[in-house]
Amino acid sequence: MSMTLMTGSGAPLRSRLTRLAETVTTPLVPADIFDIFAPLRAGADLRGRIEEVRAETPDAATIVIRPGADWAGHVPGQYLRIGIDVDGVREWRAYSLTHGPRADGRISITVKAVPDGKVSNHLVHEAVPGTLVHLEQAAGDFVLRSDHDRLLFVTAGSGITPVIGMLRNLFPSTDTGVLRLDRSKDLDIVVVHIAPTEPDSIFLRDLQSLDAAGAITLVARYDDVHGVLDVDQLDDLVPDLAQRRTLACGPAGLLDALAVHHDRAGLELVTEQFRTARVEPGDGGSVAFANGTALELDGATPILDAAEAAGVLMPSGCRMGICMGCVLPMTEGSVRDLRNGQITTAVPGETGVIKIQTCINAAAGACHIDH
Repeated sequence: MSMTLMTGSGAPLRSRLTRLAETVTTPLVPADIFDIFAPLRAGADLRGRIEEVRAETPDAATIVIRPGADWAGHVPGQYLRIGIDVDGVREWRAYSLTHGPRADGRISITVKAVPDGKVSNHLVHEAVPGTLVHLEQAAGDFVLRSDHDRLLFVTAGSGITPVIGMLRNLFPSTDTGVLRLDRSKDLDIVVVHIAPTEPDSIFLRDLQSLDAAGAITLVARYDDVHGVLDVDQLDDLVPDLAQRRTLACGPAGLLDALAVHHDRAGLELVTEQFRTARVEPGDGGSVAFANGTALELDGATPILDAAEAAGVLMPSGCRMGICMGCVLPMTEGSVRDLRNGQITTAVPGETGVIKIQTCINAAAGACHIDH
C-alpha cells in the first residue's frame, strides 16, 4: 500500500517543495540548475560532452562524445543527429557512428569539413573537449543482416564512416592485432574504397590493417592515380560480384550509377546517402510567411537557407532531407525539390495544406508558408 504525505492545506508535500524550489531559483526552474551541474543525468534532455577531437586528415576529425544517461545505444551503421551552437544558433546535422557498442560507453562520429559547411567546419576545426552538444537517439537502416556472409562495401570519401563502424564491430583491433570473433569468422568481405587522393582517404590505416590481417580484401581507388571509377569496372575489380550483397555509401552520383548497374544485372544494392544531390535550378518566386515577412527567392536556394539569411527564425534539423525537422505547412503555391526537380503544389480548396521540407525545396513560383 502506498501513502501520499499531505500537508495541512491538502497539497502533496512534493508539490509544495517544488514550488518552494522554483521560488528560490526564479527566474530559473530547478531543472535549469540541475542542467548546470548534471547535464548528462537521466531524465534530462539528451546531451553529450565532447571528450576528444582527433584529426584523421587535414579536413576530417573524429569527435568522441560521452552521451547522457538516457542514451539507448545503437547498431553499427546507424547515424545520430547532433545539435551544436554555432554563432549563437543551434544547428543540427546527421553523422554516422564510427564504431560498435563500446565498453566505456562513449560514442564517436567522424566529420569531414565541407566547403561552406558551418557545422562540419566548426566541429573539425573549432570544437574542444568539454563542449556540451545535444543528441537524438540513433536511427537508420543501413545495417548488416545476419543472412549474408559474402559482402561488398563500396564507399567514397566520408561514405566510409558507417562502414568503418560495422567493420570495427566485426573485427575489433587490440594491441595484439585484429580479433576474429564468432560473429565474423565466416564472413567474406571486399571493400572498394574511393578517395580523391591517398592522403584524403579517411580511415585508410584501419582499412589497411584489416586487409593485412585477412579480415577484409581492400580495393583502394584514388582518383589522382586510377581516374574516376566507372562502376562497370566493378565486374573486373570484384569478379564474384554477383555472389555478394552490396552496401554502398557516398556521393549521389556514385550511388545513382551503382543503382543503374546493379538493377541492370539484377543484383541487390543497399545504399546510405546524407548529402543531397541538387538538380539544375528552375524559376524562383516570392515566399510569404504568416508573420508578414515576404522574400523574393531564386530557384536554387533552399527556402530554409534564404529565410534564415533574412532573419526568419526557422525550425531545422539535418538540412539534408532526412530528419523532417524543417517541415512547415504550405497553404498555397509551388516549390521544387532540389534533389530530383519534383514540383509540389498546394491549391486552396483542392489540395489543402501541404507540408514541405524547407531544407531541400526552393521556390517555384509564389507560395505562402504558415510560419
